Amino acid sequence: MQINDLKLFVRVADCGSITAAATELDISPAAASAALKRLEKQLETSLFIRSTRSLRLTDAGERYLIHCRSALADLSLGVQAINDVKEKVSGVVSLAVPSDVGRNIILPWLDHFLDEYPELKIRLHIGDTLSDFYHDKIDVALRSGTPKDSSLVAFQVCQANRVLCASPDYIAKHGEVTSLEQLTEHNCLFFMLDDRTHDQWRFIKNGREFKVRVTGNRTCNDAEIARRWAVAGRGIVYKSSLDLADDISSGRLVPMLTDHTGEAADLYLVCPGREHVTPVILLLREMLRERCKQKLGK
Repeated sequence: MQINDLKLFVRVADCGSITAAATELDISPAAASAALKRLEKQLETSLFIRSTRSLRLTDAGERYLIHCRSALADLSLGVQAINDVKEKVSGVVSLAVPSDVGRNIILPWLDHFLDEYPELKIRLHIGDTLSDFYHDKIDVALRSGTPKDSSLVAFQVCQANRVLCASPDYIAKHGEVTSLEQLTEHNCLFFMLDDRTHDQWRFIKNGREFKVRVTGNRTCNDAEIARRWAVAGRGIVYKSSLDLADDISSGRLVPMLTDHTGEAADLYLVCPGREHVTPVILLLREMLRERCKQKLGK
């Protein structure tokens, strides 16, 4: 049901006239009459007894009016609650984000977020080393993969998988990877997570998991550099589809082995404890979820 139809029904009941209610709501009497008929059709009952001189509620209309007023009042309170939260969105939030997704994807999203909540200030920490919430004074962090620490509060904001990619130039010179065995013949680009080089790549096909130990001549502790090397044609990269979304859509990188599913690279918004989940964090979570869906086309 349309909320405007419910509002019209209440005004017609109060005014005792479709024309008077239509005038108040700045719509035509014909549109008001059509809206009432639409509402009655949805309810499968008549709400008004109409005659050439009068308009009055039926018994069903009287009963429905009580609940309709209550529902509209609740909706009004809900809107007010949202506005109250917006008014309370202020202060400073320290946010830690991974290097690649932080620099190339999150930054413009945060610009819009701060425009929407001008009283809010964000202190941004960018890097692939896991920040310590207390030592680094971090309020909330965006992390790839399910957090291992069960004491943390984690909200999933994005479902993604790693994608094997190379630039058109690299493929033209060295050929496209069409099997897992061929990976060992190519220059693979590494990044380090928690001081561990990510050189064992996992894939799933037909329910089976495959692991490939790959080699290459470039390693960096900043995952964005691995992506840049790949775009420059220096080798093959294996990163989150969210990180590579713009490069893939623009043609700078070409996905390979698409009949295999890459490792899960879900993104989580993580807080050190339940008491740290503020209205600001919840708003940030919803913004990130919606933006990630748009970016990945899900």
